This record gives sequence, structure tokens and C-alpha cells, in this order.
Amino acid sequence: MLTILGFAMIATFLVLIMLKKMSPIAALVLVPALFCVFVGKGGKLGDYVIDGVTSLAPTAAMLMFAIVYFGVMIDVGLFDPVVRGILKFCKADPLRIVVGTAVLAAIVSLDGDGSTTFMITVSAMYPLYKRLKMSLVVMTGVAAMANGVMNTLPWGGPTARAATALKVDASDIFVPMIPALAMGLLFVLVLAYVLGRRERRRLGVLTLDEVLVEESETVLVGAASGVKAGGSGAGADLPEGPAEDGLQGLDPRRPTLRPKLYWFNALLTVVLLTAMIMEWLPIPVLFLLGAALALTVNFPHMPDQKARIAAHAENVLNVSGMVFAAAVFTGVLQGTGMVDHMAKWLVGNIPDGMGPHMALVTGVLSIPLTYFMSNDGFYFGVLPVLAEAGHAHGVSSLEIARASIAGQPLHMSSPLVPAVYVLVGMAKVEFGDHTRFVVKWAALTSLVVLGSALLFGIV
Repeated sequence: MLTILGFAMIATFLVLIMLKKMSPIAALVLVPALFCVFVGKGGKLGDYVIDGVTSLAPTAAMLMFAIVYFGVMIDVGLFDPVVRGILKFCKADPLRIVVGTAVLAAIVSLDGDGSTTFMITVSAMYPLYKRLKMSLVVMTGVAAMANGVMNTLPWGGPTARAATALKVDASDIFVPMIPALAMGLLFVLVLAYVLGRRERRRLGVLTLDEVLVEESETVLVGAASGVKAGGSGAGADLPEGPAEDGLQGLDPRRPTLRPKLYWFNALLTVVLLTAMIMEWLPIPVLFLLGAALALTVNFPHMPDQKARIAAHAENVLNVSGMVFAAAVFTGVLQGTGMVDHMAKWLVGNIPDGMGPHMALVTGVLSIPLTYFMSNDGFYFGVLPVLAEAGHAHGVSSLEIARASIAGQPLHMSSPLVPAVYVLVGMAKVEFGDHTRFVVKWAALTSLVVLGSALLFGIV
């Protein structure tokens, strides 16, 4: 019964948000509360929620201060040179812009943190998408998939969890998987090219009379001479006038720029990311210290500090609110035992004949399971059971571990991943719209990674 109710709860949540019958925050809170009553454990709802909030509180704190930190770094111009390079390549061609989104997200993902990747990518690309009237779900989908592939880095989370759960070395999991992951990233770039061509056909090939490439611009000027379109599709006529729709966020003349502090900010960011990778301090503590230091040095006057905090308060509130709402969902799933029953049911229904192919089974199961449950739940709860089943048929723990990271491209768009709310929140995209668009492509990307691993004999 718990198995059925668990799947029903997840399905109900997804249907409600995809049909836009409820907001994600409301659905994350009310749906599990209702199913908790159905299970007959309504009296323990408070305990489950507190447990969920306690487990996700460090994540919420990390996101809050990471948003402030990287928001300040964007304000002061730290990422403007990187953005200039990407935008110089993209120009006003929708195809190049979509491919540039994938490239930028993949590069920034090297820090191993999805939230920072999405903040930087959206801040850089959102103005172009809005100005050219491109599909914002294409931006969020491509960024999420690129980050999902790169999320398998040893310091990204899933690989480390798999290594810990199965007591193997993380490098022994990741290094052999590099060819398969490279194929997954290549697939994302090809998909970005295809989606970009589709956007180009819809909008036409656009040329701008003036693009401020030499002045740290992302501002596409549709001034008196206007913007000419080489095609006649929808969106070919762009609005005239000054920068709008967030374009001023990277205005080379914005008052928040601190060019004299550029190298200080760069060094601070490098030290922060290094400390995060080397685990010198817990990540929430690092971002708390980093945000405080960045604000103090760049904006020594109290009114300026308050203005910067206020400028990013909406993103902080949206994301932290979503995380704590997700804590209700995960708390009920785990507290009632639904997630354990779901996992045991799936493992128990694996045919005996599939025993020698447990690596393949693990890879296939990782795609839906890491979407419907947290990485902790999958890697520490389900993966050891799959590994034991594999051992009985001579399948090594390393093969099981490598196959288990194949589902990460889809996992990064799971409603249980806090970073995805940073992505859709900053891009002003409905979570349901993002889900409808990305699920099929992200699942296909995961299958490409898994198929490549099988083809190359890695699993």
C-alpha cells in the first residue's frame, strides 16, 4: 500500500504543477500533507516536516548566501569578461545563443555546484533570450542538462555518494566513465544545436545594427536605426529603445561596477571555490563568510550593502521558500517509509535472468529513481541493495557505481533538487513548463551516457 501511495503522491504532485493547477510551493506542502493523512500517520506530520527541514536547512542556508555572493560578484562585474566572450560568439544568432548556453553552463559547472552554475548562466544569457524573444525553457533545459552531465565530477556529489555507499574510490568510478560522459555532453551540444536551429527558423536570422562588443556589453541596442531581421518568423521585430527586460543587469556603465577591485574579487572567488572543493569548511559556512566579506569590501557604506541585499532578496526568498517546501515532501516520503517501500518494490521486481546484467539494470533504474528521490536516498538506500544483487551474479561494485551516475542529467531537473528552483526562478520560467520541456530530452541524455558506457565496455 505504501508503495502505491508513494507513486501516487509523486504523480499527483507532477500532474498538478505541469497542468498549473497549483504552484510548486503549494503542491510541495499540501500534497504530501494529504497523503500523510491517507497513510494514517497524520499525527506525525509535524515530526516528518521538522526532520525534513532539519536535513535541508544547510542546503537552504548555502543557497541563500550563494545567491547573495554571486549576485554581488555579478553586480561588481567579475563575470563580465567571460560573458563578453560568450556573447561575442553568440551575437544575435539564436542558434549560437543556445549552443553558447550549453557551453557556458558546462564550463561554469566545473565548480561542482549547480546553483552557482545556474546563477551565472542565467545572468549572462537571460538578457539575450528576452531581447530576441527566444524560448526561455530552451535556456533552462539546456543549462540543466549540461550541468547534469558535469554534476558527475568527483566533487559534484553523486560520484562521491556512490563511492561512499559502496566503499570504492571516487576516481575509479569517474575516470573510466569520462568517455561516456563526454558522449553525453556532446549529445547536449548537438541537442542545443538542433534546438537553436529551431529557434532560428522561428525567429529568423537576426543582425543588429549596433552590438556593444567592445564595452562589456550584453546590451543589444535597438536604437533609432532599429533592428533588422533576416527572416520573417515571429519575434523578428524587436522593440526599440533602451535596454530592458534585465539587459541593464550587465550594463557596462552600471554604478555597482568595481573595476579597481576586480582582482580581489577574482581571488576571493577562486579561494572560495577551492575551499569548497577541498572541503576546508562546510559549504554554507564558506558562502556565509564569502558573502559577508564581498559585501563589506565592495560596498563599505551601510546603505549600499542594504541596497545590494534588497536587490537579491526576491531570489533568496523564492529559492529558500521552495527548499523548505521541498523539505515537507521529502520528510513525508522518508518518514512514512514510502520511499523505502518503493525502492524495495522496484528491486524486488527485477527478473532473476537480469542478474548478470545488474549494471545495466542499475543504470536504467537510476534515471527515474534519482528523479523521484534525493541523491542521498538513492545512493545510500537503493544502490547498496542493487550492488548486493549484482555481487551474487559476479558484477563488481565499480560497475554498479559507474552505471548509477547515468541518471544525473535528468536528476538535475527533479523537483527535489534545490538548485533547479534557482534556475527557473531567475529565468522567470514556470517549473511545470520547464518540466514538460526538459524531461524527455534529459532522459534521452541519460540513456546516451548509459548506452555509451555499455558500448565502451565501461559497465
